[in-house]
Parts: sequence; C-alpha cells; structure tokens
Amino acid sequence: MSFLDLHMTKSPLIMNPNDNSESVAVIFGVPFDSTHSYKPGCRFGPDVIRDAFNNIEIFQPEFGIDLETVNINDLGNTKHTVVAAEMLQMVENITTELKKQNKQLIILGGEHLITLGSFACFPKDTGYVVFDAHYDLRDQYADTKLSHAAYLRRIIEKRGSENIVHVGARAFVKEELAFLKEHNIATVSDKEIRDGNGPKLLKDITSTFDSIYLSIDLDVLDPAFAPGVGNPEAVGISSRELYDLVTTLQNKKIVAADIVELNPTYDNGATASMAAKMISTFLQPWTQLHHYHKLDLACHVYSADSADENDTRVFQCG
Repeated sequence: MSFLDLHMTKSPLIMNPNDNSESVAVIFGVPFDSTHSYKPGCRFGPDVIRDAFNNIEIFQPEFGIDLETVNINDLGNTKHTVVAAEMLQMVENITTELKKQNKQLIILGGEHLITLGSFACFPKDTGYVVFDAHYDLRDQYADTKLSHAAYLRRIIEKRGSENIVHVGARAFVKEELAFLKEHNIATVSDKEIRDGNGPKLLKDITSTFDSIYLSIDLDVLDPAFAPGVGNPEAVGISSRELYDLVTTLQNKKIVAADIVELNPTYDNGATASMAAKMISTFLQPWTQLHHYHKLDLACHVYSADSADENDTRVFQCG
C-alpha cells in the first residue's frame, strides 16, 4: 500500500485544465497547528490558500509561462492529527514517496513544525532558504522540543547548518541568537532587506546551491500586508520585498517549497492572496526549466505615465 493511500484524505481543491497532460508539480496540505503559541487556526490554512490560488490571475509575463495551461497534481490534505510526532511521520513518509517523481513539491501548512518532517527527506547538500520573522531556534517551547518555535534547531541538530539561509528575522530571544552565532548560520536580516540590499545578498549567499528547498512563513511579512498569521510581528517587510527576494532565486532549481502559518481566522484576504501568489511564483521558473508550455509573445502593458493610452511598454516574455 502507498503512503498516499494511508495518510491522505484525497480532497483536492486546485482546479486543472481539462486535458491529459502530465502534471508539473505535486501539492499536498498539512492541517496541523497543535503546538501553536499565540493564535490557533493555521490548520485551516491549506484549503484557504487553494481557494485563493483558484481565484487569482496566475500568468506572470516576466516568466512567459501561462499556468492556466499547466496541470498541478493536488493530493488533498493529510489526515488530521493533534500529535506532533504522528504528523511528522506522515509528512516524512509522503515526502519520501513524492520526491521520487522528480516534480516540484509544494506543501501547504499548517504551522512551521511541518518542515521538520519534509526537509529531512532531501539530500544534505540541498540548500534550505527560509523566510520567517522568527529564528525558531529555541531548544524547546512550552516544555516540548517538537514545536514550531524549535523546528529549525531540530533540523540543524540532524543535518548541520552549512546549507541554511535565514531571511527576514526580527523577533527572537538571546538563546536563539547565541545558537545562530555558534553554528554560523547565514542570514539576510530584516534591516538589510529594508535597506534595499536583500536580493543581492540572498543571490550571493545561495550562489553555490544547486537545488533549494524554500520555506515561507508568512509572518515574515509586516501585519499590514499579512494580518492572517499565527504569530504576527510588527515592523516587517512588504509583499513586494518578499516577491523580489523569491524571484531572485528564479534561476535556481527549487525542488520543494512550503508555505506555512496562514491563519484564515484573522485574515482579510491579503495573506491568502500572497500565499497563492507565492505558489505561482515557485511554479513559473520550475515550469520554464522543464520547457512546459513556454510562450513566445510580448505582453503589452499600459503605461500610466503616458497621455496616449495606445502608448505601451513591452515585456519580452521568455
């Protein structure tokens, strides 16, 4: 029996074109938030992200790929559990099975602890780039080591810190900062991003990575842009800054990505919309890399600076 049969609810929501073409990516959700420490509700995130993805425009002219014509294999969500160890085992089993398909893997959370189960399945030389307001490097939180506030420390204890890059932290405790420095973890700070240096720094740090696992904790964004998260932290980066950072990696092989900590209970739609935008941004370069439905066209965009509405700027797509 496949682990997919054992662990999945098989309730997909992402819509696909009506053709028989091979899927370019596989998606599954993990509705888990049992170690939440502030605002519970991230377990409802996966389906809300899917709903947003189905209702936004997913063609981005700078990539030249129309995702409306691309098949995505949505496997639905894992079976619900409140036991962290059980959730991690399910995620590890599913990820191990799916990564053999050589397709991009996208995981929807759920809280950030889910990454402990998924990233461990990839080779040690896989780069791990995480966007997060928090370092998540505590030894334990609320008397447990299996916590969303300690998952990255567990990863480093298992795999080391050589290929880890943390982006956007602005809220942490002394214990985490000491661990960060002791293990020489590469960072791009919140301040460096706001000063305009983030994309260049991230590109330089990841220059030696052949493949990347990308993890986006939506609380990396300022609550003005993403109010619907489990642990909001003020004075963060903007949606545009996050998009620019992620597209810095467009020439890299992003083998897997997760989007975590969306809490629909506190959202006004902005956070889910950004999560959906991230899915399309992950998919575009991967799809382009595999020469799937590449478009040869120029996209004419109306210039707001022009008095003549026939005057256009042209993006060369492709």
